[in-house]
Amino acid sequence: MIIRKGALNDLAEMRTLFTDTITTVCKNDYDNDQINAWKSGAENEARWLMVMENQKVYIAEINDKIVGFCTLDQGNYIDLLFVHKDFQHRGIAGKLYTFTEQEARNQNQKRLTAHASKTARSFFEKMGFKVIKEQTVNVKGIDLINYQMVKELN
Repeated sequence: MIIRKGALNDLAEMRTLFTDTITTVCKNDYDNDQINAWKSGAENEARWLMVMENQKVYIAEINDKIVGFCTLDQGNYIDLLFVHKDFQHRGIAGKLYTFTEQEARNQNQKRLTAHASKTARSFFEKMGFKVIKEQTVNVKGIDLINYQMVKELN
């Protein structure tokens, strides 16, 4: 597996990975309406273009296939961290996260933050994050629970 910087031509594959992962991996934590609202974010072309333009995007690749990605916004906010539905539990998220944390440390960041889904919460806790608060976000009229999380970088 290699980790590389993301490029605009990765966008279609990233958006497919995003929707497929939410549909498959998050189904035990969110109901169908919640999943459909959440994955509809893939349709927001302007948002994804802004991610690619304004955030650091890291891609995990195996045999020229994107198996995961992580984005770092403003140097200290993990905006997106997704691993392909067929590549779960292989250490990909951990490697992407570790790479991203090191980038934040290289920029002398003092903390990392994330808004983690119910599905991702335990992963972030394993990486040393603490829940600041549970929150409800409304996406297209549907409420979803996620967690504001933080990790102090010493």
